[in-house]
Amino acid sequence: MKNKSLVSINDYSKEEQLRILELAREFEKKPVQTIMQDYVVASLFFEPSTRTRLSFESAVNRLGGKVIGFSEAANTSVKKGESLRDTILTIANYSDLIVMRNPVEGSARFAAEISSVPVINAGDGANQHPTQTLLDLYSIVKTQGTLDNLHVAFVGDLKYGRTVHSLVIALCNYNTTFHLVSPIELKLPSSVKMHIKEKNLTYHQYTELEEAIPHADVLYMTRIQKERFSDPLEYERIKNSYILSNNILNNTKENLKVMHPLPRVNEININVDSNPKAYYFEQALNGVYVRQALMASILGLR
Repeated sequence: MKNKSLVSINDYSKEEQLRILELAREFEKKPVQTIMQDYVVASLFFEPSTRTRLSFESAVNRLGGKVIGFSEAANTSVKKGESLRDTILTIANYSDLIVMRNPVEGSARFAAEISSVPVINAGDGANQHPTQTLLDLYSIVKTQGTLDNLHVAFVGDLKYGRTVHSLVIALCNYNTTFHLVSPIELKLPSSVKMHIKEKNLTYHQYTELEEAIPHADVLYMTRIQKERFSDPLEYERIKNSYILSNNILNNTKENLKVMHPLPRVNEININVDSNPKAYYFEQALNGVYVRQALMASILGLR
């Protein structure tokens, strides 16, 4: 895996993904080390981020590395008209690894193809978010004890949700049964459902949360993403389609865990935060260990 970019979750085999999860377990036991003290990671975020950017930076700092970069394109030469190509070719000279988020689908693949150093996709538009997928898999195996034969319910924006797209594809390796809950306008794209069909797995589609939730071992909530809508009126009409509250969790499986890639808006009531089935903040912490494992592997340090 040394020097191997991660743009799509499909870039890593099932075995490579599992290796990252196993290595993350080791970093969780000892997150502070100095193995990256001679390395510089470029953090290029052309689109807003809190958890992904800061967990990557936390992961680097805890391993003794250095971080350079930016958190919004407005503070860079992009504002002067510099192309993505020129930005990547320049920043690759200054760093050993590039972590990039960009609102344009396909931008991460382009960057990886021209960069002289490995590139990690931290989200490219509504396409994929593979490091979120790895931390989601790690969270699932930690809470369920397995990745195999689980019922996973995805709720909310399944059309534009890049975290959903990547995770569905990854879970197709584990005989998952999918429960897909969304407004009709935000159904999971056919291109993603194709992966489920190719593995001869089962999926069910719903418009009501209450129909799917009794089946779930994992409930993966997502927000309706305002920034993906060209029509504000359409967003206003469906933004509150699903709101999870404590009473909805009453008749669910004992092992159920509620996950969310965050940020949430109002799709999970704050009264759920104290419920033992809530796992989204622990899920966010797991991102540090997984990203430590990923960077260490790509840099050939572990």
